[in-house]
Amino acid sequence: MIGTVRRLGNVLVLAAASSTLAGCASLFFAAVDKLEYARNVVERDHIVFDAGHGLALDAYSPAGAHDDPVVVFFYGGSWSEGKRHWYRYVGDALANNGVVVLIPDYRKFPDVRFPAFMHDAARAVAWARAHAAEFGGDPQHIFVMGHSAGGQIAALLACDKRYLNAVGMQPRELAGMIGVAGAYAFLPFVEDEAEIFGDNAKGRYDSQPINFVDGDEPPMLLLQGTDDDEVPPDNAQAMEERAQAMDGTATLKLYPDVGHNRILLALARGRQTHIPTLADTLAFIQRIDAAGKATSMR
Repeated sequence: MIGTVRRLGNVLVLAAASSTLAGCASLFFAAVDKLEYARNVVERDHIVFDAGHGLALDAYSPAGAHDDPVVVFFYGGSWSEGKRHWYRYVGDALANNGVVVLIPDYRKFPDVRFPAFMHDAARAVAWARAHAAEFGGDPQHIFVMGHSAGGQIAALLACDKRYLNAVGMQPRELAGMIGVAGAYAFLPFVEDEAEIFGDNAKGRYDSQPINFVDGDEPPMLLLQGTDDDEVPPDNAQAMEERAQAMDGTATLKLYPDVGHNRILLALARGRQTHIPTLADTLAFIQRIDAAGKATSMR
């Protein structure tokens, strides 16, 4: 899904499609993290949530957080690349606006194949629920969020009950799912996808979040740029249509003239942008969080 070097305005975006680009990608994301505004965030890094697989997460909390909503964010990278610390800007952007953010790593291809990274993601969410209060978060208001391949991971957690069931949870226990240029209906497979998911009927079915939408999902927010040539907009459009057909709740926001990486980089601290990724994400979280807390007070 992500495998190119692009120019967006005057910013060189390295999508980290191979290990040979990892060093350049680290430099790029370090530069993004220097686009700071006044911060009021408590950061904790390398918190082990799965010792057996050597997996850790980074946490970002608003200073003085108490019963704040929690987002577990899954980054993209074609299920084969990416590091949690590259997405510090995502954690800071949301935490500066009253959201506790946990960004976990997960195992990747070629070390593992689907569905191994889905089990990693489910364990991260279960860990978040068990430990949210330690970071000032509300364990009853946990959202999953992801970009690109991470959007597919978040959507499968919200739609395919098997993964959260395996850790003692139900998708309906999630407050919501936020997909940013997510892959929800991405057949036919391209590049390494057939090897990652299995080039057979089961792999083609189980890899597609849209196949598991049955109306019993948490509310979904689908953010998508119309100029995305990595994950075509019809992924989000089909997902929204399927949810509505099944009496589910999905809100689709299409951003004109926005591509695959710009939609997420709009969260970078200090950037002036017309892309409302942050505003739409916060509005969705705040609406659901307020409604849930009002219900619990009755």
